[in-house]
Formats: sequence, C-alpha cells, structure tokens
Amino acid sequence: MNIIRILLVDDHAIVREGYLSLLAKQPDLQVVAVAADGAQAYQQFKDCSPDVVVTDLSLPGISGLELISRIKQRDANAKILVFSMHQNPSFAVQASRAGALGYVTKSSPPEVLLRAIHEVYGGRHTLSADIAQALALEKLGNERMALETLTVRELEILRLLVEARTTEDIAQILNISPKTVGNCHYLIKRKLGVAGDIELTRLAIRLNVINLLDLSAPAIESIKTY
Repeated sequence: MNIIRILLVDDHAIVREGYLSLLAKQPDLQVVAVAADGAQAYQQFKDCSPDVVVTDLSLPGISGLELISRIKQRDANAKILVFSMHQNPSFAVQASRAGALGYVTKSSPPEVLLRAIHEVYGGRHTLSADIAQALALEKLGNERMALETLTVRELEILRLLVEARTTEDIAQILNISPKTVGNCHYLIKRKLGVAGDIELTRLAIRLNVINLLDLSAPAIESIKTY
C-alpha cells in the first residue's frame, strides 16, 4: 500500500487539528508537515518533499495562490489541492491557473476531501460538487451574455442554422444573399466562441434558443452522429 505523504497548510490551529485528526485515521495517508502561513509552508515543502500539498488560500503573509505559484516554480510536478472556505468559482479558476490540481470547499463532507487527495495524488483534476456547479453556472452566464451580443438578424440566422437549413435556404427565407448568410454564420460562431456547427447547435439548445423537440430530423441526426 502506497502511503501518501501530505503537507497541510492552514492558519487556524483548530481547523488544522481537526483535519489532522481526520487524516491520521486513514491508513494510506500521512501528514509529514504542517504550516500556518505561506512562508513556512514553502520551507516545509523544500524540507519534506511531500506527495500532496493541501492548502488554504487565505494565509498570513503570502497568499495561498502565491504559495502555489512558488511551489510549482520549484517543482513543476508538485501536486497541490486547495481546501478553502471560498466558494467563488473565480478562486478555483485562479488556483488552477497557479498550478493546483484540485479545489475542495471546507463545507464539503470529509469523504470529498479524502477522495480529492487521492485524485490529486494520481495527477487528476478534481473539484467539489459545489464548485463544479458554480463554474458550470458561471459558464452558462457568460454564454448568455455572448448570446445577447447577437443582432436580431444574427439570432434569426442562428435559429435557421440550428434547424439544419442550408445557406441557400436561409438566404431565400430572409431575402438576403448567400454571401451575407455566410458572413453572419462566421460572426455568430466568433461571438459565441464556438468552432463548428455541432458545437453551435448544442450551445443553442443549452441556451434555449430553440427547443430540441422543435428541431428538424436532419438537425437531430447531426447531433446524434457527432
């Protein structure tokens, strides 16, 4: 059985003791060092070379994000899991950019933290369910904002594209040239940040631009065969 050696970083003594107790009960986990601030944590990382660093973001002195960056600069293969009270998905994004493999909120059940430690040790990305949901909602919100940048004509062309209408059909329906349809098609994909028509169709369905039940047979088949 592999023993996962852990550096635990948290500035609250009571919190540290609570999670030390939890981790000590796991036969395959061993806390080899603890730290109460970023500078101490970085020194402990250099001294102990733990398998996984479990760190909070709110630390005295250098922040958890800065700690992650410094550790990754020293060891690009370092495996870091953020364990934080912050439920804002932006923190998870920043932690990932800094080099963390996982992000778990402190409101998560203990088994979520334990599973995340194993996932990160295995080199896999992991998020607690609340953060994953928040990120999904934020992405959906950004997509809705992008949809609002479309003009009325572009939105109508999008609806017809999702119905699997050809460029010639759309041009005839809207009484515009095929070239204009083609240009709008390109602009729509650029504004919505999609590369192809299948992705465009799925995005339109996700944003309720058109209900799946309203799609024509060719459009539905194109989704199924993707």
